[in-house]
Amino acid sequence: MTAADVLKPAGFPGAPTGMAGRVPAGTRLAWLYLRTRGVPAGIVTLAVCGVLLRAALHWKSSSDPQQFPMIVEAGAAAVIAVTTHGPFGEVERATGRWLPVMRLLAAAGMCGLAILALQLGVAGESLNEGILVLARNVIGFAGLGLACSLFTGGLVAWVLPLGYMAFCQYALSEAWNAPWTWPARPPGDRGGWIAATAVLAVALLAYTLRGPRTRLSDNP
Repeated sequence: MTAADVLKPAGFPGAPTGMAGRVPAGTRLAWLYLRTRGVPAGIVTLAVCGVLLRAALHWKSSSDPQQFPMIVEAGAAAVIAVTTHGPFGEVERATGRWLPVMRLLAAAGMCGLAILALQLGVAGESLNEGILVLARNVIGFAGLGLACSLFTGGLVAWVLPLGYMAFCQYALSEAWNAPWTWPARPPGDRGGWIAATAVLAVALLAYTLRGPRTRLSDNP
C-alpha cells in the first residue's frame, strides 16, 4: 500500500483528490462562520417577525400604531444580537485573521435582512409611522444589541434592546421628545436619526474590532 492509496477518500477509490477544493476556501470559511453563529436560523426568525408585524397591522391588534411595531423591531434586533455568539471563543480569536471582516459583514447583513423582512411584512398595509421609522428603530436597537454583546456575550445580548424597547414604550406613552428615545420619535425627527445611527456606528465599530465577550458561561 502506498501513501497515495491511504490519502484516497474511503469508499470512493476513483474520487478525485481535489473534490473538496472545488468550493473556494473563502466561501467555506464564510459559511462555517455563519453556521456557527446560527445565522440561517436567525434569518428564518426574521421572516417570522415580518409575518407577525403584517398580522398585527392587518388585524389592528395594537391600540397604539407604534407599540406593536416597536416590539417586533426590538425582537428583530434581539435576533441579530444573539447571532454574535460563537462557540470557539479565544481559539477563534487567535487564529482567525478574517474574523473582524466577517463580524462586520455578518452584522451589517443581518441588519439589512431585518429591515427587508419587516418591510416585506408591511407591504400593502398601513404603517402610520412609515418605513423609514421602521429602519431607524431596527438599526438603533441592533446597535444596542451589538454593544451589549461586548460585555455580556452573544447569548444574552438580547437583554438591552428588549429592555430599552420597554423603556421607550413608557416614553411613548408620556410623549417624551428627547432624541435618545428615537423609537418614540416621529419620522422626520433629525435628532432621533442621529442618535440611532450613532449608536449603530459606534457599536458596530467596537464589535468589529473586539467581538463579543467570551467566557465559560457563554459556551454551554
